[in-house]
Amino acid sequence: MSEQPLWYWFTEQVDPFESHSFAVSAVHYFGRTQIQAAQIIETVGYGKMLVIDGRIQSTQEDEAIYHEALVHPAMIAHDAPHDVLIIGGGEGATLREVLRHRTVTRAVMVDIDGELVELCQKHLPEWHQGAFADARAEVVIGDGWDYVSRPGPAFDVIIMDVCDALVEGPALRLYTEEFFNRLRGRLKPGGILALQAMELSTVEFEDHRTVRRALGPIFRTVRSYATHVPTFWANWGYIIASDALDPAALGPEAIDRRLAERALDGRPSLVAQGEFYDGQTHVGMFALPLSLRRLLEDSPQVDAS
Repeated sequence: MSEQPLWYWFTEQVDPFESHSFAVSAVHYFGRTQIQAAQIIETVGYGKMLVIDGRIQSTQEDEAIYHEALVHPAMIAHDAPHDVLIIGGGEGATLREVLRHRTVTRAVMVDIDGELVELCQKHLPEWHQGAFADARAEVVIGDGWDYVSRPGPAFDVIIMDVCDALVEGPALRLYTEEFFNRLRGRLKPGGILALQAMELSTVEFEDHRTVRRALGPIFRTVRSYATHVPTFWANWGYIIASDALDPAALGPEAIDRRLAERALDGRPSLVAQGEFYDGQTHVGMFALPLSLRRLLEDSPQVDAS
């Protein structure tokens, strides 16, 4: 694709003072669903790229960094996750990573935009890798707020993989204390919640800290962690919350042992399958700089780790 004539430049306007541009060699989809604007384009440097409402969601070159970092710390912290709920995750990559754990018997993915899910199934097979066809997967097209508000099954792990909490965006109310309380009500005893929580560095931390503050009164343990995602041009933050589990307490040897034990029959271990996550990576993601830990300290309920 990179040898084809350059069609145009895609520019992501991060804020009034910063933008990022990517050379585009092909367009797989350019349009709008009933809910949001969407583009699936081929970039010269990062391969396929999913863009929603002008913001980059993931790219072929480094989506594994984002999705493995989101999924595996919480999954590994739980000794036997059987039932998993995913809020969002339209590309299917979060579902893909969840299903790599052999303990999982049911993975429910709830996404509000069925048109986008269909587009991703068609144009982004490198992301989902057949996860939608797995017998353990159940895809629900609907509002995550409504789904968790209704009576229903409880889950060992809940993973929230939705767009950033942008003003007027469809995900805005999902980053609230009320919604986190509803998620807690759908966790089994000993369950754990993981979510993407926007940029996390000493110069970009306010949105992340706001999410921490919403989680702090609800869960006994709230942990922040981060890794660099090249396409985002930023250190990306995640949060794990639980009343019973603390992924930051796990050492690299214990993590690698669990990853090896989770291998599905006939497949290599998660360490061998993955591109990014293992025990050493896990420890490094939770080792935030001192200055950043100080910026995140906000309440006795929240351990700024």
